[in-house]
Amino acid sequence: MNRNWLMVIGAGVMEVAWVTGLKHSAAWWEWLLTIIAIILSFDVLIRATRVLPIGAVYAVFTGLGTAGTVILEMIVFGEPFSWLKVLFILILLTGVIGLKMVTKSKGEEAAAS
Repeated sequence: MNRNWLMVIGAGVMEVAWVTGLKHSAAWWEWLLTIIAIILSFDVLIRATRVLPIGAVYAVFTGLGTAGTVILEMIVFGEPFSWLKVLFILILLTGVIGLKMVTKSKGEEAAAS
């Protein structure tokens, strides 16, 4: 896995943090951390799209963010557990992984030519 895909994963992790912050922030400093996480998340995401295809990057970013947020809410914040939620998260992650596997970066496309 190259550095740019690791950046997308990092941006997805930061997305989980800021989406959770949108729901659970109460104090001014919690809102400040949420805003910082939003800015960092999109900055890292934009840097990754300079090399990777934007469609694949955005799909992976939102898929990881969605799955991570649902899992975090169930584990940490007591959201009701459902096997259907787990099944749909697995389907989502399967699609994200499959999309990542079939997508080439601009550098890989140039090397293949």
